[in-house]
Amino acid sequence: MKLLRHDQSYCIRLQHDMYFLTSNSRLNEQVVDKIILQLNRVYPQILTNAEAEKFRNPKASLHTRLSDLIKHLQKKGERHCQEFYRALQINAEQLYNDLPSRKILSPVFFLACFSVAVGFALFWYCGDSDTKVLGRARRILGFSPIIIGRHVRKICMLYLEDLSTN
Repeated sequence: MKLLRHDQSYCIRLQHDMYFLTSNSRLNEQVVDKIILQLNRVYPQILTNAEAEKFRNPKASLHTRLSDLIKHLQKKGERHCQEFYRALQINAEQLYNDLPSRKILSPVFFLACFSVAVGFALFWYCGDSDTKVLGRARRILGFSPIIIGRHVRKICMLYLEDLSTN
């Protein structure tokens, strides 16, 4: 799975999300119709009446209609794809939250990884049996605003206590 960035265009994100949206009947007829109607009525510059009728045609399969709609919006440009995401969020919020393009790594993730790395470096440094170093490490770890969970900090403190008793 390819990780997407926040700054990638909506058209690229929609291209990556297309398989997810069209597979396993994730969207039903009613939701797709609501999205098309919203793009047509609320944003008539996004879908004209003729285009909306084409994509609401019950003779075509839902998969085909949805695939054609997504391809059509991608050809029209960035704003059209952005409005599709807005309509999807309004009409199918849970599905919108489950999109692969929404599963990106945030800066908090990298900060947490950095904090864990600092913690491991601190343990390595404290592996020495010098009690002065252990006391300082316990003080730093106990009062620092390291962005790691409370449970991880408790485990670190217990480890340092075990080292100081040995």
